[in-house]
Amino acid sequence: MSSPRPDRTGAVAPAVAVLLIAVLLGALVGTWPPFVAVESGSMTPGVERGDLVVVTATDRAPWGDLSTAADPDAPTRLGGTGDVVVYTVPGAGGRPVFHRLAFPVDAGEDWTERADPDLLAADCAELSTCPAPYDGYVTHGDANELYDQSAGIAPVVPEEWIAGKALFAVPNLGWIRVGVDAAAARYGGIATGVVLVGVAGLAGGVGALLVGRIRRGKGR
Repeated sequence: MSSPRPDRTGAVAPAVAVLLIAVLLGALVGTWPPFVAVESGSMTPGVERGDLVVVTATDRAPWGDLSTAADPDAPTRLGGTGDVVVYTVPGAGGRPVFHRLAFPVDAGEDWTERADPDLLAADCAELSTCPAPYDGYVTHGDANELYDQSAGIAPVVPEEWIAGKALFAVPNLGWIRVGVDAAAARYGGIATGVVLVGVAGLAGGVGALLVGRIRRGKGR
């Protein structure tokens, strides 16, 4: 008689569960991936390096409509007033920026007149991002000494550059994502994916073994 085939469903169940949770979360918040890993300390103390932040699309109900720190009815997000957003400067070749919306600006506006002077390195005549070349937002990292537009991090940020806004942060969980990104950059995406699948399978197998032993112990 042939021996029964081993049941390997327990080995892949954790990886499948994680994938399903990510897909469901992405469908709920309207972005993919539905979270970002914080890689710098520019948003401390509200968000620390290594935190994992769940983000939503800017037009996703009930979290739609961007709010800035200057808005009178702005919500409190991640330890401060106004939305914290993820934006990318096209053609800059850098990683996405995760900073707070300070205030909106109109095309042609000298936005330094409404800015906090302590967060400016120069006046409008000396800043390449002033007057505002188009409608958009001035942005700021909570822990940074200058606005992004004064520090040279980014020009005025139009809404189409914004990929999502933050809902909440999970402390330290982002280190996993940071490690995966670092491994992918060094060894390539395919090799990293193979290792991750193997680790997930191994973790699932160990978990299934432990559950089996617990069940057998209870049945005695």
